[in-house]
Amino acid sequence: QLRATLPVYTGGQINAGIRQARAGVEAANEQLSSAEQDLFLQTVTAYVDVLRDRETVRIRRNNVGVLEEQVRAAKDRFEVGEITRTDVSLSEARLEGAKANFAGAEAQLEASIAAYVFLIGDVPGDLALPPPVPALPTSIEQAVEIALEQSPDINAARFAERAASEAINRAYGQLKPQVSIVGTASAQETFNYEDFQAGTRDTSVGAFARASIPLFEGGLIQSQVRSAKLERSRAQSQIDAAERQVRAQVAQAYYRYQAALKAIEASVRQEEAAELAYEGAKEELAVGIRTTLAVLDQEQELFEARLNVVRAERDAYVAGHQLLRAMGALSLERLSISAEPYDPAAYGESVDNKLLPLFGR
Repeated sequence: QLRATLPVYTGGQINAGIRQARAGVEAANEQLSSAEQDLFLQTVTAYVDVLRDRETVRIRRNNVGVLEEQVRAAKDRFEVGEITRTDVSLSEARLEGAKANFAGAEAQLEASIAAYVFLIGDVPGDLALPPPVPALPTSIEQAVEIALEQSPDINAARFAERAASEAINRAYGQLKPQVSIVGTASAQETFNYEDFQAGTRDTSVGAFARASIPLFEGGLIQSQVRSAKLERSRAQSQIDAAERQVRAQVAQAYYRYQAALKAIEASVRQEEAAELAYEGAKEELAVGIRTTLAVLDQEQELFEARLNVVRAERDAYVAGHQLLRAMGALSLERLSISAEPYDPAAYGESVDNKLLPLFGR
């Protein structure tokens, strides 16, 4: 016996269910885009962290070398009576501090390499300088406007709210009449076991329309409607929360980027001034008008200025990409990467119109 039922009118439940599922698909696609952009930002950060820490190690190593030379020079000058034992001890103390900083820089480099390997899957080799930061908005208002339009986090919340709205329509559909066409076909045959011959055969085919109206459900459907409405209210609150969060992230990244650019300019000027001051202090020490401690302090300022330049350049680069991520614009195209992006819509289209999608790929 075969029985087939074709829904004719379901109070909009089927259409609402399809729209709900499609909204869920779009929300999932936006979540995928958000995860991709997070990965891009983490990768960029890991890349420039390795570059920063390698340069920091180089500067710290150079600092140790310079101080070792100063300790040897201080000991020679002490032997001829030009300086005191205190000057030698100051040089040695500063050298040991530089070695400690150098060891810390090496440890930080290893940590950055570990993060790089975790994300990339390979040990960093000779890394090239990263490309310039993609073009960014010229004002905070422009950045916020772009973010509110294309942020995947906000869009995912909007699609979730749409799915919740369709869930309400689907629940309401259960209160409406249901109409369907039912078709049946059956065959029955008897068998005579005495003479091993077939007996009678009976077949029937029929079709009829069936309609039903819910009269009393014990409050179940009304409860489902209220639950769906509460879910929509929650989804609407999540939209507001996502918009506030994105606004805050855009503002933080924008002003962080502007501050980092100013820090680069100031650090470069500081490095230039510190280098001139250090060269002058060494000459003044040679003629006896500058103390060893003063020269060591000036040298430390020079190395710190160089480190500040490295840190500011890294911070500006990361902040620029953080702004793109907050805007929802950290894409392969924006990064000028030629890799083939994953298109979830292609799979959706391949199974959208299949009669039996469960048997497809």
